[in-house]
Amino acid sequence: MDKKPLIGHTETELKAIAKELGMPAFTGGQIARWLYVSHVEDIDGMTNISKQNRERLSEMYCVGSAAPVDCQRSKDGTVKYLFPTESGKTVETVFIPDGDRATLCVSCQVGCKMNCLFCQTGKQGFEGQLTVRDILNQIYALPERERLTNIVFMGQGEPMDNLDNVLRATEILTAPYAYAWSPRRITVSSVGIRGKLKRFLDESECHVAISLHTPLPAQREQLMPAEKGMGIMEIVTLLQDYFPADRRVPRGGVEGASHQRRLTFEYTVLGGTNDTPTHLKELVKLLRPLDCRVNLIRFHQIPDVPLKGAAEKQMEHICDYLNRNGITTTIRASRGQDIYAACGLLNTKHKEEALKASESKASEK
Repeated sequence: MDKKPLIGHTETELKAIAKELGMPAFTGGQIARWLYVSHVEDIDGMTNISKQNRERLSEMYCVGSAAPVDCQRSKDGTVKYLFPTESGKTVETVFIPDGDRATLCVSCQVGCKMNCLFCQTGKQGFEGQLTVRDILNQIYALPERERLTNIVFMGQGEPMDNLDNVLRATEILTAPYAYAWSPRRITVSSVGIRGKLKRFLDESECHVAISLHTPLPAQREQLMPAEKGMGIMEIVTLLQDYFPADRRVPRGGVEGASHQRRLTFEYTVLGGTNDTPTHLKELVKLLRPLDCRVNLIRFHQIPDVPLKGAAEKQMEHICDYLNRNGITTTIRASRGQDIYAACGLLNTKHKEEALKASESKASEK
């Protein structure tokens, strides 16, 4: 019988597991702390639990941590890891150090259903949902785990398309018994999915990033098929209830502006496609009702896609224009491009094929 992983369970669930196995409920709390605070590697390392109870737990469960099977290092310090999943697939995770700040770009699906024209992950297609364990293992088994200051759900997959597991993962990340992170250290991205986005806004306090990429609905549908399901106008209308432009921003105390939940729009700049004067005017008109900011992203060329990036001078022009018109805007630094770890480049299809071929050769020897 395959053992079930403990990583991915909440404290409440771990207490229920303990009771089912004939242990006191408080043992579940001990297990939670061993997992998420101590990052124990095996059940035998849970030394304040009796040997008999550890043996009982080990009969049906394992910690469930799985180390990355591959690692690539960029010249700029970015590290891309390939993690195995419970389904036998793999996902890419990107560690981005930047001075005192260290961000982890986490995946939530193998591949993606959204098929955005400018994204390499979409070309992989959808190959499966990540479990809560799969999501958390990207943090649990990360060699640089202790250096992390921020997590962004901007890797492979659409978080709202795996919402239950993303919510459970962020619950554990922010729970006092586990990682105890502030939700302000976590950002979850989305193209916008009807029903799911509102539920996330209601059930989570994490920062939100919306994949926008053009303010024109017809063009957005061409670039992002998800526009058909939930249009950008509907998304903005929904967000006005949570991030109105006139929301009160307390000043001068511990409850200052930096503590507020933040809304960001991601905008991949495509030369000659979404960077014209019309696009900029419509962008200001679209976002003016919101308390938000814009992240401009450089486009990285992918095979068989007739799009090109904008010149650096144009990126700076767009940034200046939006800031002058009251939309706080920055240009995201491009990291890890030489190892295909930059925005829109994650894809594990060929890596899985290579791993299988390598394993097959090894078995023949």
